Amino acid sequence: MAILIVDDNKTNLLLLSSLAESAADIRSITFDDPVAALYWCETNVPELVLVDYRMPHLSGNDFIRLFRKMAELKDVPIIMVTTENDWEVRREALNLGATEFLAKPIDSNEFRLRVRNLLALRQAQILLVDRAKLLQHEVEKATEAVLQRERELVLRLSKAAEFRDPDTGAHINRMAHYSELIAKQLGLSEEFQKNILEAAPMHDIGKLATPDYILLKPGRLDPDEMTIMRRHAEIGAQILAGSSSSLIQLAEEIAGAHHEKFDGSGYPKGLVGDAIPLAGRIVAVADVFDALTSERPYKRAWPIENARQFLLENIGTHFCPRCANAFLGAWDDVLAIRSHFPD
Repeated sequence: MAILIVDDNKTNLLLLSSLAESAADIRSITFDDPVAALYWCETNVPELVLVDYRMPHLSGNDFIRLFRKMAELKDVPIIMVTTENDWEVRREALNLGATEFLAKPIDSNEFRLRVRNLLALRQAQILLVDRAKLLQHEVEKATEAVLQRERELVLRLSKAAEFRDPDTGAHINRMAHYSELIAKQLGLSEEFQKNILEAAPMHDIGKLATPDYILLKPGRLDPDEMTIMRRHAEIGAQILAGSSSSLIQLAEEIAGAHHEKFDGSGYPKGLVGDAIPLAGRIVAVADVFDALTSERPYKRAWPIENARQFLLENIGTHFCPRCANAFLGAWDDVLAIRSHFPD
């Protein structure tokens, strides 16, 4: 903490410094060059400034103008010390940000009172700012706690769906990271990338309502069974519907749209092209690729290159061109994710 004193007269500097230190238990920093004082202010924040009006190079008003342009100094009180009784000078100083005036010759009692009052004001400002920062920090902590509970809910629901379908192994981890990768390749925000990573595992939450005789059937499903199975997309969206959480809202969107196809032949709504939510189009690529390359009770895992070729052949029909090309364009990262999350 320091009082900054700027005056081109060294005798005045000694007098003002002595008076300031006797008025408050705080050190004073003195400059006889206002330019040097401004350089000091670039890396230091005084509690109070005393500045003379008549100085070479820069007047007191010029000093105040430049001082107030520094972001951290806009609230620091300034006392202009001057013999000037010209109201135009004082009005300009007030407009520029001067707080108080002291006339020469200086009355020591008045000087001490004004310095003490302005230092008290400055301390009150600092406490108010600190309290606002503390409150902001507490709000951020509380918000993070809520978000953490949401993430935990998402994870637990995803695990519940996975336990109904134990043959999926690390499927939800791989497809979630594939989805994040696609979002990154599309240039979407880091927040969206993080949210889709956390929401994508809930894509099959509707399978909680799928009967075991269908979900765990070792062979292919017949048409009636397939109709029941396909209801999981609509049911998943219904399970997640109505939440005020943006993360759950994204999960709802994904659950309801990840089986839509770009040409409109998908389900449950038969949406076409960009009418399919972007998150659903992203997860469709990630989910199908991982399903193809994973072993299931009714099929063997496809070779990686065969699955890659399937994506290429179905761009514009099954898959959104932007999303599929983003995925295929980061092939080394795809292989790294697959290797990191083995069954």
